[in-house]
Amino acid sequence: MIKKAEGFYEYFLRKDGSKTKATHYCAGCGHGIIHKLIAEALADFGLQDDTVFVSPVGCGAFCYYYFDCGNVAAAHGRASAVATGLSRALPGKVVIAYQGDGDLGAIGFNNAFQAANRGEKFVCFFINNAIYGMTGGQMAPTTLPGQKTATSPMGRDVATDGYPLHVCEVFNQLPAPVFIERVSVADTKRILKARKAIRKAIEIQKEGKGYAFVEILSPCPTNMKISAVDAAQFTIDALEKVFPLGNFRDRSAEPALQPHVIPIKPLHELIVATSSDNVDGGEFAEKEFKFCGFGGQGILSLGLVLAHAGNDAGKNVSWFPSYGPEQRGGTASCSVVLSGKDIGSPTVDRPDVLVAMNQPSLEKFAPTVKDGGVIIYDAQIPVEFDLPEKVTVYAFPAAEIATSQGVPKAANTALLGALLSLDLIGLPEEVVLTALKDSFAEKPKLIPKNIAIVDAAKAWMRDNL
Repeated sequence: MIKKAEGFYEYFLRKDGSKTKATHYCAGCGHGIIHKLIAEALADFGLQDDTVFVSPVGCGAFCYYYFDCGNVAAAHGRASAVATGLSRALPGKVVIAYQGDGDLGAIGFNNAFQAANRGEKFVCFFINNAIYGMTGGQMAPTTLPGQKTATSPMGRDVATDGYPLHVCEVFNQLPAPVFIERVSVADTKRILKARKAIRKAIEIQKEGKGYAFVEILSPCPTNMKISAVDAAQFTIDALEKVFPLGNFRDRSAEPALQPHVIPIKPLHELIVATSSDNVDGGEFAEKEFKFCGFGGQGILSLGLVLAHAGNDAGKNVSWFPSYGPEQRGGTASCSVVLSGKDIGSPTVDRPDVLVAMNQPSLEKFAPTVKDGGVIIYDAQIPVEFDLPEKVTVYAFPAAEIATSQGVPKAANTALLGALLSLDLIGLPEEVVLTALKDSFAEKPKLIPKNIAIVDAAKAWMRDNL
């Protein structure tokens, strides 16, 4: 009777509720051998209760049927990304990412490469059988030159398909990985060497030393359409010729890299530090602003000036931008909340004050202004709809004033002057102007020009209202 490997479940429970002691792998496939080597190592090291295994998409998708430890299933190519999150969220635990050559070498390569470059604390077992196994035997990133597959029936042509991806060699250029080795499970001698590398990589995780990567050459007789014996021989004769076996790096004897310690405050200290008692007891009435227009008009910058002014005045502040991928030229807006109390949400759905610099934004947000609120819009905007009746509306020539002062792009600063003239901000003017000056700290020559625009805007408001 064949003894079940320690580290596996007693029975392999399927989704339909049935139980079996057989894996779902084809005869002659290397996955079962690799699974056994990993399971034995986890059991021998006593790590089953401290391990999270991340399954890929591919032939290894059902690893959670077999491994008696924590299990998480990842989306296609994302096992290394999921393993990164787990290793950071669960420091001190052993995290294993298990990926095939299509899963890691194609869609998931950048995830795996970046994890290796950062030296994330998990081990990645990379199963290379030079073919897409689960989906019908298509050409994979590791398919050999001239190798026939379902999508390369004439053989892989390197002139059009490129060369096989050598993942160990690529990762070996990175300084962070602790351990990199390529092994094979094509025969008994090779399996024993693979066992040693697998155990070494897991032991590195047990000791918290850093990133380990083991590439395992594995036969795939079904998709190669050859016998199990011939598939194993193909692995030895062909795969190993292109992907030589050997250890590329072992720095496990060196001390692990240690990240900078980030001071963490207890939650009660943060609550005390941000409570309204430390602002002004809630005496400052909360005001909500919405600034909107085209990207590039300084909408977000205008909101930031108010937010910084509020912060400098000791108020609770939030600044929440919203813009599409075409930030410059597309629509943009930001919400600003100034309050003497804790701010529940940075989202402003019903602003007290709306500042609009283009027609689409005015039409979109004007109906949302609270009754008794204020709308200020650039007078050059054509108004082709009825503005709200219970709202005070000002058509203000922001672009004209900015142009008259020689800075056409500073219409947003003119609007700031209008807000100050109407005392809509509720903060001392000198605090707001200081925040405006600070926003041009890297371009000090623009400070006098923008202050002049604020003065011109205030003068226009005084003369015309």
